[in-house]
Amino acid sequence: MRRFSILLAYAFLLLFSHASRSAELTQFNVERGDDGVYLSAIVRFDLPAVVEDALLKGIPMFFVAEVDTYLNRWYWVDKRVASATRTIRLAYQPLTRRWRVNIVSGLINNSAGLRANLNQNYDTLAEALSAVQRLSRWRIADNTEVEADVAHKLEFSFNLDLSQLPRPFQIGVAGQKDWTISAQRNERLLLGAVRPKTALPPAKEVDK
Repeated sequence: MRRFSILLAYAFLLLFSHASRSAELTQFNVERGDDGVYLSAIVRFDLPAVVEDALLKGIPMFFVAEVDTYLNRWYWVDKRVASATRTIRLAYQPLTRRWRVNIVSGLINNSAGLRANLNQNYDTLAEALSAVQRLSRWRIADNTEVEADVAHKLEFSFNLDLSQLPRPFQIGVAGQKDWTISAQRNERLLLGAVRPKTALPPAKEVDK
């Protein structure tokens, strides 16, 4: 009986440790701008020790954020009107002992074909991880794709992409919870039209 209690306590400990590593959306906001629809979010998660160890050995990690926007239709299946994908690459550079974050629009196949929209170096893993977790004013749709004052549905996901790992790693980590970093959110969306900017009155001429 005592052995069973110890095993049960150990199982709960494992369950808690895995739960504490799950990703969480602490901020999530969608707004319409002058030239499109923008998403801002923060995805909080603790980097598992096995993932950090792989990074320190020079293996980059790829995180993928995806957003699909659907037009609600009561008479038929919802229609997808916009889709956006962003890949975020996190890597450690042993020679300089610095961390590098690359942000790419869309999906990428490998590091050799990496053409990032943004490249940034950081002194610490914490600083680099903060850049990975923060999505700031990401343009996810054109204004013409999302009708004003019409109900839409937004599906968001953020994942560690294991398909980008070297082949031996993919085989070894398949199904392991320590390698699962994932967050999803479905949001009802109802955005108004862009408010026209109020023109300033002409300046009055000063009498001379």
